[in-house]
Amino acid sequence: MFKNSTLVLMLLLALSACKNESKEKNPEEKQTNVDTDLNHMLNNYYEEGLKLNPLNATFSGDARYNDSFPNFLSDEYTSELKNYYTKYKDEASKIDDSDLSETEKMSKAILLWECNINLEALSFKNSQYFPIDQMWSVNLLMGQLASGSSAQPFKTVEDYSNWLKRVDGFVLWLNSAESRMREGMAAGYVLPKSLIVKVIPQLKAMTETNVEQNLYYSPIKNFPENFSEEDKKQIGEDYFKMVSEKIVPAYKSLHDFMAGDYLKAGRTTTGIADTPNGEAFYKHQIKLYTTTEMTADEIHQLGLNEVARISSEMEKVKEQIGFKGNLKAFFNHVRTNKEMMPFNEPQQIIDNFYAIHEKMKPQLEILFDNKPKTEFEVKQTEKFRENSASAEYNPGSLDGTRPGIFYVPIPNASEYNIYSDESLFLHEAIPGHHYQISLTQENDALPMFRKTLFYSGYGEGWALYSESLGKELGLFTDPYQYFGMLGAEMHRAVRLVVDTGMHSKGWTREQAIQYCLENEAESEAGIISEIERYMANPGQALAYKIGQLKILELRAKAEKEMGNKFQIAEFHNQVLETGCVPLALLENKINNWIANSK
Repeated sequence: MFKNSTLVLMLLLALSACKNESKEKNPEEKQTNVDTDLNHMLNNYYEEGLKLNPLNATFSGDARYNDSFPNFLSDEYTSELKNYYTKYKDEASKIDDSDLSETEKMSKAILLWECNINLEALSFKNSQYFPIDQMWSVNLLMGQLASGSSAQPFKTVEDYSNWLKRVDGFVLWLNSAESRMREGMAAGYVLPKSLIVKVIPQLKAMTETNVEQNLYYSPIKNFPENFSEEDKKQIGEDYFKMVSEKIVPAYKSLHDFMAGDYLKAGRTTTGIADTPNGEAFYKHQIKLYTTTEMTADEIHQLGLNEVARISSEMEKVKEQIGFKGNLKAFFNHVRTNKEMMPFNEPQQIIDNFYAIHEKMKPQLEILFDNKPKTEFEVKQTEKFRENSASAEYNPGSLDGTRPGIFYVPIPNASEYNIYSDESLFLHEAIPGHHYQISLTQENDALPMFRKTLFYSGYGEGWALYSESLGKELGLFTDPYQYFGMLGAEMHRAVRLVVDTGMHSKGWTREQAIQYCLENEAESEAGIISEIERYMANPGQALAYKIGQLKILELRAKAEKEMGNKFQIAEFHNQVLETGCVPLALLENKINNWIANSK
């Protein structure tokens, strides 16, 4: 039950007056009272947030809401969200910074940023009218959970029952998604045709009428050994009905709608600016993902500058390898070089990532004196989403019992090119997302709500910065792997150009694809998938380079101003111990650390 913060303070003041025969508290008592009030508020914010988004609780390893799936698309839910953020914004604003420690000031600043950016998001209709796309939407997340090998547990009879109840809520969401998209069509909000055609087969896969082959029947194939035959029989019957009577019909209806009316109405244009209020929405997305006030024009020019700088570095590698021809020809050489495709089985690719980890372990001890306790695994991306997926990291549970997982799409092992695998591992696994997220979750000094926050500017910026540590970690001894790192950095620089190009400067999908083909070594199929990813989530792709450049800038400043006092492991501690924060707050923290060191 939420306690009135004013009442708490009044009671504490009364106790203080009785004890000290004074109407005023001494400074230490005042600090304690404010601490209690702030921490109480932050805890309530976190707990209420889990109820509003129980999927976050599940992925954090909190099982209390594993049976819940609210209708995120309903007007009632939107109203709840608005009230939630408004309430905590008002409460946080009443707390005086002069009473807070530096850590508490940062927690308050982050909370206010969260409330403001989410309230701003609620002023747009995009999340309701674009509930489904080929890469980011909740139906894909539910598919991961349905596989039985993700964050939703299937260890007890209650676990199996929880999933049935959650699916009931999800089916309601699927029906609402169709209704909302019909509303969106009427209001001018509709996906580009090139994205719709990628969603249709994803939905089709879930209409499998051979129930035992349907993804949502998967948990029945892996019963725990301690289940009784009676439990297995009953659960099996319940899941058969769930798939045949709920999942298949709901997905079939949505599939038929998207393959019919929605596809016919699909946009032939590319950028979000071609939708109602699109320019304002893109400005919001830039702020959301970069956590800066940069404009689309500034980011576009920064991207062009970075593309030119990285191209110069790539020329040096080309010359080192002895390749005769221009850089574009070298890209094609790298894309098609069979020596860079040495494997035939997915497990060989996964084993290669583990070998990369072993190679860099000695240097990790030097660059990092804080390492997470949470384990990590490398897994192949599930088949149902593999063709449209990028490599990604899924965090472990808050208590560390579920490992972090690095998912790798391997549609065809014999065509898998390993030239960028070292940089990919640095980014997605160690010391990239796995270190940053796990250390945050394991940091008991942080309030709970900060343990599960993810700001792309910081989080993706850290992961891209981690790629630049390759040589310091004993990697990139092969010039092709070093070129792979440059290629990954170029990939993020190109994103600045094409994302702003499509969503702010009128570029078409085809123009963006061509720009990528001319400036990076990704395969054409990979580039098409990436461009369509940016189309589905405007602005997200900007975060990587913006964040990386800020961390590199802060490291260079610390090295210059601290001189011999600079220790790389301590710099990494300073960056990682805050958890995910907006970049301006990280910059303030590092500047204070540099100043205090003097």
